[in-house]
Amino acid sequence: MSTPTTGPSAAGGWRRARLTARREQTTTGRTLRFEVPGWSGHRPGQHLDVRLTADDGYQAVRSYSLAAPAADETIELGVQTAPGGEVSPYLNEDLPVGAEVEVKGPLGGWFVWTPETRGPLLLVAGGCGVVPLMAMLRARRAARASVDPCAFVCSVRDLGELWYATELADPAGTEDVRVLYTRQAPPGEERPAHRLAPDDLEGLPASPETRCYVCGPTGFVEHAAALLQSRGHPSAAIRTERFG
Repeated sequence: MSTPTTGPSAAGGWRRARLTARREQTTTGRTLRFEVPGWSGHRPGQHLDVRLTADDGYQAVRSYSLAAPAADETIELGVQTAPGGEVSPYLNEDLPVGAEVEVKGPLGGWFVWTPETRGPLLLVAGGCGVVPLMAMLRARRAARASVDPCAFVCSVRDLGELWYATELADPAGTEDVRVLYTRQAPPGEERPAHRLAPDDLEGLPASPETRCYVCGPTGFVEHAAALLQSRGHPSAAIRTERFG
């Protein structure tokens, strides 16, 4: 893929984005930081499109979640390498720091949360579905919005697939953070490895006013949403985003 040739305010809303940093989260997951001139900001939970252009003019477009609240003209994306993919492996392994891609966004206005939103908050993530929910958690922490209770449930196959391990373990956080393992639990973990179960949601915000956000693979999202409804959360209070 080559550097895009369009300008910072290209037709169709495409903008130049220069890669400034890449950080490994898991063996196949990366967070990428870009500088986007003229970026007007976004809300936690939104995503954007990334476009790559090859030397022969072939273009590929993929959507990725924004992993952090807006910070001037800097954005952060979470990218999970898709086996056999043509965009995610390139972004995660081959795109040089300093090189440019094109981005369009922010996109999506339903799966969003801001610190101004009052009421209990419950975030449930499966695997790399943690990315847009992390943007919400980071926004909450930055705003010190700790008046209302907040819980974060993150389900992963094993410890090696856990994104944001250090941040989630931050002792200064006021959230109830629970990391659940479905295939292999680390040594010393009291909970045996199994899929998300009703007991895993005990003691979490359960009032009808609780805003629930669920993100992950389709099967996980459907299962988690059903568990939340069985605990009395109305379907209108459960917002979901799925992939795969």
